[in-house]
Amino acid sequence: MAEENQENHPENPEEQQTNTSPHITRVSGMYEDYFLDYASYVILERAVPTLGDGLKPVQRRILHALREMDDGRYHKVANIIGQTMKYHPHGDASIGDALVQLGQKDLLIDAQGNWGNVLTGDSAAAPRYIEARLSKFALEVVYSPKVTEWQSSYDGRGKEPIEFPVKFPLLLAQGVEGIAVGLSTKIMPHNFNELLDASIKVLKGQKFDLLPDFPTGGIADFTNYNEGLRGSRVRVRARINIRDKKTLVIEEVPFNTTTGSLIESILKANDKGKIKIRKIEDNTAEKVEILVHLPSGISPDKMIDALYAFTDCEVSIAPLCCVIENDSPQFLSVKEILRRNVENTLDVLKSELNWVLNDLQEKWHFASLERIFIENRIYRDIEEAETWEAVIENIRLGLAPHIKHLLREVTGEDIVRLTEIRIKRISKFDKDKADANIEALEGEIARVKDHLSNLVDYAIDWYKNIKKKYGAGRDRRTEIRTFEDIVATKVAMANVKLYANLEEGFIGTSLKKDEFICDCSDIDDIIVFLKNGQMMVTKVGPKTYVGKDILHVAVWKKGDKRTTYNMIYRDGKKGASFMKRFHVTSITRDKLYDLHAGTEGSEVLHFSANPNGEAEVVAVHLRALQRLKKLKLEIDFAELAIKGRGAKGNTVTKYPIKKIEVKEEGVSTLAARKIWFDETVNRLNAEGRGRLLGSFKGDEKILEVDASGQYRLSGYDLSLHFDDNWLIVEKYNPERAISAVYYDGEKQKHYVKRFIPEVLDRKEPFITEHSDSALEFVSYDARPRIEIIYRKIKGKQKENEELLLDEFISIKGEKAQGNQLSRDEVRKINALESIPEEEDTDEDNSADDNDASNEPPTNEADSNQESDGQITLGLD
Repeated sequence: MAEENQENHPENPEEQQTNTSPHITRVSGMYEDYFLDYASYVILERAVPTLGDGLKPVQRRILHALREMDDGRYHKVANIIGQTMKYHPHGDASIGDALVQLGQKDLLIDAQGNWGNVLTGDSAAAPRYIEARLSKFALEVVYSPKVTEWQSSYDGRGKEPIEFPVKFPLLLAQGVEGIAVGLSTKIMPHNFNELLDASIKVLKGQKFDLLPDFPTGGIADFTNYNEGLRGSRVRVRARINIRDKKTLVIEEVPFNTTTGSLIESILKANDKGKIKIRKIEDNTAEKVEILVHLPSGISPDKMIDALYAFTDCEVSIAPLCCVIENDSPQFLSVKEILRRNVENTLDVLKSELNWVLNDLQEKWHFASLERIFIENRIYRDIEEAETWEAVIENIRLGLAPHIKHLLREVTGEDIVRLTEIRIKRISKFDKDKADANIEALEGEIARVKDHLSNLVDYAIDWYKNIKKKYGAGRDRRTEIRTFEDIVATKVAMANVKLYANLEEGFIGTSLKKDEFICDCSDIDDIIVFLKNGQMMVTKVGPKTYVGKDILHVAVWKKGDKRTTYNMIYRDGKKGASFMKRFHVTSITRDKLYDLHAGTEGSEVLHFSANPNGEAEVVAVHLRALQRLKKLKLEIDFAELAIKGRGAKGNTVTKYPIKKIEVKEEGVSTLAARKIWFDETVNRLNAEGRGRLLGSFKGDEKILEVDASGQYRLSGYDLSLHFDDNWLIVEKYNPERAISAVYYDGEKQKHYVKRFIPEVLDRKEPFITEHSDSALEFVSYDARPRIEIIYRKIKGKQKENEELLLDEFISIKGEKAQGNQLSRDEVRKINALESIPEEEDTDEDNSADDNDASNEPPTNEADSNQESDGQITLGLD
């Protein structure tokens, strides 16, 4: 027993532990290995597309299944999902969602039924109710089985493509978004035709630009797009137009938003008081139409900016171009992706041409063998052969003298095929037809070889042909524009009321028992001036202590150079008094600033805040002292220069001041405000960007005329919006007329009119409202000129006419129809250079020379117009 125990239990404990204990694996090692395996699988097999064909695995398997099922007819989506599950091991839900997304892109899938709506976010109908098939574009561009590399499916029962030999930048056309483990990708969709044009430029070695184009349309600023690399950003806005002064209409939504999410964001902003709307209506059907009804007193232009600032009417997208190349994620720019895609297309086209060439050469080879075999009656040599080997050898010997011109050696398989030729074919052999067939094959071979030797030109023709066949109706939907930054505080609605306890030094929105100051937004900054000569800027809050004895509280706007503060203060308890004018353009929030030298006991004796730089006149009364003879001073703040808030100011007096009275209210001392119009963004600005409209002050107006035949007179508020179809944006001159030539759709005639616009703050039509009416020419110059080009009638062409509109017709009311331009049919109207206002025509000079005779000008058009309203020069 002792020996047995000794055998079963070795003396060496280490040996015992080695022989009996299980294998130990560290948890940390398991986590590292398993996590990396899982992350790699998700990145490579689920979320990120490959660079070659631009498809995720599920998309590739769907297209493969559709190709297997393709018979030209529609298939139930449920059947397509079932077929795809033979290759994709992740369930029907993921396949169905991916298929619907492919169908909504309207490129590879020809969909039938309710496939949802990318504009409204409505989901597709159940898979059993909707159908799909491959589009003609997909069949031509995606598939090429002879040059496709294949691999076994996940269960080994079938074959699936490793990548499709796609001959088009599919990845950039469709766009893609995916989230993997520790990695994500977001590639924007691009315009179909622009991608083809850019591909051609790549082949030609030319420079090209490539910017996204979203299926939902909208307006986008690609200033920071940076070719889609990491850190780039795109700002996309909804297209919002003003229907009338109380209604806005949203006609296009930003990418990655829907009408439902957009309306929800508008309602949330309204509930929070950021914006004010009366109601919102969603009339979206085939196209987006969201009506935003505004309450009275709300500026539509300011509301548009507020919608961009506080709702999803403007979204910011961060592209990130990550793709799989050689089983590894790569971060590439969209231009580099396109270049590599073009290289891949060249390789695929070359492979296809080589395959076609080889196939044609094989056909030529056997056709030549067949002709040799029949013409030389080699088939008779097999009559005496007794074995199959002898038959093959006899044919080989019979062919030997005639095969030197063939492209390759004759194989046993070739000879076997010759033995399979039927007697009927041999008996009906036509040498001429055989020669013609061989010549046709030789022509095809020469053509393919030419394509291979000129592969770049062949690829260019390929792209052009694709654009010609499938590019119709694929125009750019997203407008490219540069946006101005919208300052939220400038467009925020006044959604809270500000109160202040001036004596105790508290301000806030909850002090409803104290003095009401103003309506403001909850994101505004508030500026406060104290009697001790200090100031502070702080955010709006429920209750904030700023300091006792408040003199002035107001909303503060950063960079405001028009609001001017006039102040007289005493420096110290018994010091001299000083006066100053200053702006407050920038500050550190919640910091107390001294507006004097910092002397203790200083006090503000007079203070005024002037939004337009007004400068009042004040009377300063001095205390009666024995040595003082003049006890009253008069100060005009207009004589003071505006300086910084830290300036000490000018001395008023070194004697004690009894009181200060305002003798005369001030007027603005600021110069007229220069306004520019930036045509890039269609916005006004005061920073010198774009075209200078002029200097504005008071109630001066801006005139806008658009291509639809409407004008609008409005103020020079920088938040003003202008439609894209504007023709004239100028400073309004109440003594200058608009000159217009328009076509009256009802009467089918051209008319000329000149009128002075007078209707304010709304769009006013000045041409007839018939659907065929159109504005042909418009000018705000004093003396515009046009050239009339007439239609050729019955082989006769009337000479072109030049016309001075101010001489052709006098100024009339804006509702007047005007004078008919001509009795003859007008083909075109060209704008000529206007005559400067200070210059005169030769006819006017001659009239001036004869002024003593008081005769009318010699111009026939003028004389006829004055006499009976008829016009000569062939015009009526």
